[in-house]
Amino acid sequence: MSDCSAYVGLDVHKETIAVAVALPGRTEVVYRGEIKNTRTSVRRLIKTLSPDGEVVNFCYEAGPCGYGLYREIIETGHRCEVVAPSLIPRQAGDRVKTDRRDAIKLAKLHRSGDLTAVWVPGEEQEAIRDLTRAREDMKAIELKARQRLGAFLLRHDRIYREGKSRWTKRHFTWLEAVKFDNPLQQIVLQEYIDAVREAQSRVAGLEKQMYQAIEGWSLRPVLEGLIALRGVDRITAMTVLAELGDLTRFDSPRQLMSFLGLVPSEHSSGSRRRQGAITKTGNGHVRRVMVEASWSYRFAANKSAHLQRKAASASRQVQAIAWAAQKRLCYRHRYLRDSGKPSQQVCAAVARELVGFIWAIACEVMGRSHGTRLLGAQS
Repeated sequence: MSDCSAYVGLDVHKETIAVAVALPGRTEVVYRGEIKNTRTSVRRLIKTLSPDGEVVNFCYEAGPCGYGLYREIIETGHRCEVVAPSLIPRQAGDRVKTDRRDAIKLAKLHRSGDLTAVWVPGEEQEAIRDLTRAREDMKAIELKARQRLGAFLLRHDRIYREGKSRWTKRHFTWLEAVKFDNPLQQIVLQEYIDAVREAQSRVAGLEKQMYQAIEGWSLRPVLEGLIALRGVDRITAMTVLAELGDLTRFDSPRQLMSFLGLVPSEHSSGSRRRQGAITKTGNGHVRRVMVEASWSYRFAANKSAHLQRKAASASRQVQAIAWAAQKRLCYRHRYLRDSGKPSQQVCAAVARELVGFIWAIACEVMGRSHGTRLLGAQS
């Protein structure tokens, strides 16, 4: 970065952007004030900082304003980094936070190389990610609607005992047959039922859009490879790839595990080594689906007809990795469970190793040699 003419820290908000500039060397950082968060104002700022086409390196924190500013700066031929807010160095005694101070701090740390940049998805990748997150949000709304309906029925001693599974066709038939003496309560019941049906319809519609989006997606070959794994379906695989993109950008499976917050926290000093719960840093969307997928490994390893159909479109190498993963993770789940570990810890440990096999399959599909090496190490 020594060829940059300036390092610019941007504290970005909905309406304004606070700007601070640090020149190469040890000169004091200069605060340039605030500009409007518009395309015209940003272009004018860039022209002011680079009148003769000098390369300027910008940075700002990842946040709710997204990556539009990043793409705007990159289009002009300058550099820009979106940095991880949680990894910005902070002084313990600093209790004053203003836009001015934030911009100055970003510029200074950017010049010294102490900021950690996040991966910025392309426009196609971001659209797929928005779709998977929308489906996740609608699923949460559906769950809440179900809970409210169930609580209402339980409050009035209307309990479903005609089957083990709820929210099936049989269960909805029972719901429609429930009657209340008070007509107001009957209206409330119907509104709750309609809310559940509407939420289910929205989830189904988004899932249909997700399946259609797979057809022309550049990461479709990797997705088909991941589906060969037990516990990973199209929704799970799409969530992983939409959030993380090219998995081969991680140098090792351990780096990916750490990025997803699935590694144990640690507080060690001297000869004493103490590990705690998983760190839960990084992408929580992927961490959630990995833990959910790990539950399927509580059963014995087998090549059922369902798993063979899932793996049919994958290569023989990918199928071999998926089978090695199943043998390893089923054994791991059983061993930890029999050792007396709580089920949450067991699933977190299995999810951590499952991430390693996902990385191996991505490397194998994309023509890297890491996947084969991991398969040999786990055999």
